[in-house]
Amino acid sequence: MRPAAAGGDVLLTGATGFVGMELLARYLERTERGVVALVRAADAREADARVDEVLENLFAGRARQHRGRVAAVPADLTAPGLGLPLGVRERIAARVSTIVHCAASVSFTLPLHEARSINLEGTRRVLELAELAQRRGGLDRYGHVSTAYVAGDHCGGFSERDHDVGQGFHNSYERSKFEAEHLVRRHPHLPATILRPSIVVGHRTNGWTAAFNVLYWPLRAIAQGLLTAIPAYPTSPLDVVSIDYVADAVYALCDSAGRAGRTYHLTAGPHVATIGEIAGQAARYFRRPVPEAIPPAEFAAQPAEGAEASARRAGAAYYPYLSLRAVFDSEATRAELEPRGIRASPLGEYLDRLLDFATRSRWGKRPIARANAFAA
Repeated sequence: MRPAAAGGDVLLTGATGFVGMELLARYLERTERGVVALVRAADAREADARVDEVLENLFAGRARQHRGRVAAVPADLTAPGLGLPLGVRERIAARVSTIVHCAASVSFTLPLHEARSINLEGTRRVLELAELAQRRGGLDRYGHVSTAYVAGDHCGGFSERDHDVGQGFHNSYERSKFEAEHLVRRHPHLPATILRPSIVVGHRTNGWTAAFNVLYWPLRAIAQGLLTAIPAYPTSPLDVVSIDYVADAVYALCDSAGRAGRTYHLTAGPHVATIGEIAGQAARYFRRPVPEAIPPAEFAAQPAEGAEASARRAGAAYYPYLSLRAVFDSEATRAELEPRGIRASPLGEYLDRLLDFATRSRWGKRPIARANAFAA
């Protein structure tokens, strides 16, 4: 492992994922710090190959100039000690001063015990490493990337101070992330910051994304003319933020901008869009009829056949997010970030660019590297 940079190295989990790779780019482009990337892999060769692939995606021809600062370490969130030999854990703990835990399963359909094995028990093991780092060399920050949807089925305002408000959950993802947050809160001696993004979509300047989840399902169904109705109320808020905002915010809040012990909502704030606005803009873009927003119970009882029935089944896991009544307060987050020029944009300002990219990449079937998207 390379000598530590001033301020210590950064340990990053989930560096091969959507949020993690954007955050990795920021540490490499904006600092001189080394990055220890825990990567799901069978051995060091496979871990190196996965990191090489990410760097090529991010930087293309400039990947080599960053490669020496990234130590790829094969690890397993579901294994005791992260699957790392004790000596490796000790060396990592002595070198890192920041840990950002991005890795998670984002599947909404996993059985609860499987979601917990990654999102809850994986967090437990990363916290154990954080405690070891605190004992060995000092830990400046443990950043925990959670989700605003720990709010579950809560109706009304949900603030950055809220956690357990008696909510239920729509799926194993929400519940396991809620439980992981609870675990982090049981470690008050760690300099922890909890970060809660809402629905994360592509880059607002060019639409680039590596993940076509949640919002992309109804957008694609509208594009294909497969939706005559959606299970929602026209005025239901759908909180969406761009990947560049989320990565900028996590980077800043895990540095000097954020405060240990605080929770931050990386959400749309006053710019939150409604289902009616999003569906209308997408329908105009694709020159399709605007799907009717109808109450979820009525939608479930409404018959559908053929391709529309198939589209409905494919998107069923995302239905709850089209009719949520939680409103995420982000006042404290905005007070920290906006003086630094970091702010969320209204979705309507960049939705067409998301749709341009989705169409160009055939909704992920023809992947476009981030470096190529930014070079275009």
